[in-house]
Amino acid sequence: MKQINIGILGCGTVGSGTARILLEKQKLISDRTGINVHLKSIADIDPTRGKDLPLADGVMTTDAGAVVDDPEIQIIVELIGGKTLAKELITRAIDNGKHIVTANKALLSAHGNTLFPLAAQRGVDLAYEASVGGCMPIIKSIRESLVGNAIGSIRGILNGTCNYILSRMTAEGCAFDEVLADAQANGFAEADPTLDVDGFDAAHKLAILNAIAFGMTINLEDVYVEGIRRITPMDIEFAADFGYTVKLLAISKQTNGAVEARVHPTMISHDNILASVNGSLNAVTVSGDCVENVLLYGHGAGKMPTASAVVSDIVDIARNLVFGAPGRIPALAYRPEAIRTIPVLPIDRLHTRYYLRFTAENQPGVLSKIAGALGSHNISIKSVNQKGRFYGDHTPLVMMTYKACEADMKKALADIAALHIVADDPIVVRIEEDNGGL
Repeated sequence: MKQINIGILGCGTVGSGTARILLEKQKLISDRTGINVHLKSIADIDPTRGKDLPLADGVMTTDAGAVVDDPEIQIIVELIGGKTLAKELITRAIDNGKHIVTANKALLSAHGNTLFPLAAQRGVDLAYEASVGGCMPIIKSIRESLVGNAIGSIRGILNGTCNYILSRMTAEGCAFDEVLADAQANGFAEADPTLDVDGFDAAHKLAILNAIAFGMTINLEDVYVEGIRRITPMDIEFAADFGYTVKLLAISKQTNGAVEARVHPTMISHDNILASVNGSLNAVTVSGDCVENVLLYGHGAGKMPTASAVVSDIVDIARNLVFGAPGRIPALAYRPEAIRTIPVLPIDRLHTRYYLRFTAENQPGVLSKIAGALGSHNISIKSVNQKGRFYGDHTPLVMMTYKACEADMKKALADIAALHIVADDPIVVRIEEDNGGL
């Protein structure tokens, strides 16, 4: 039986989970593949992290460089995270002719345009299924199962922390800060939640998905990003009155030679299947011209679900090595020479419907002034909701619009602010009407 040696860099949550699967499921994997996938080394600055694993002597080390340079190791699994040391070690491993598995979406979204061509030039595989969607095989699905489809759109809940927070706010009517604090206390959110709640984590993942879906260079800097901090239980309640649920969605679509790429709070109808995805779960829908719509659903993070995706990449590469077929599937779904620069549609050119909530002065004529400012910029109001709540001299005024241009909406809101009839900035939430047929 052919043996393929593995070296893991990082024995944290996902690293230790990956090691555990390789050790405990070794017979299952060999029965399925005919390959002995052997864990040879694990490197971590804290050698005690491996104390709960049934490791042989000499497997655990603090010297990551020694693992990367070990001539007996064919596959390096980078689970350190970050964009500095991880990049250095991956580059060094590629230069040594080693194949790479990583879950590092921040690194790939920032430096993938360099790392993927480098791996291709050296004839090694760089696999990254665990970087997007945890255990959901979204990358494999687009890259392999949907290879005969032109992808039209992707819509997904790609951050479990935000979905957990919004789900709790919806079910219990709790405020954002309260739910976030509870999520941090229970390990669902980081001590510094910025990457998650401000939308950047989902943007990293969307940039990677766009590349494999549309054959474009990774273009993180042009993805529009907006987080969930300003969403309140009041907005969630108003949304429900109109038949909508609030989710943080990552959305991309091919549009007239460009790609929409945006992450922001979104109102979707209650009958959209994504509206029923709650807690820390993730889900993504992909629209292809042959299959129409495909849904993937599962744990987008967590020790063992993410480790499962890492192991799937390890086994794929091991099979390639045994059959002498590294590079069998292009890392970004397209041959390197076919990948091109596709412009990302500026958010100001987006046309969509909007939910608007103003904290308006309680006086005659306010509604007509706001409606007039919107109308002067070609924005038509579909419905209005005012429940008679009062906050001093102000009351919440909610409007749902017909489709409008984002640039026009910004101009209208600036005009309304200049009228000095509203307190605070309005809450603006975009509405996604198309549920992808699901």
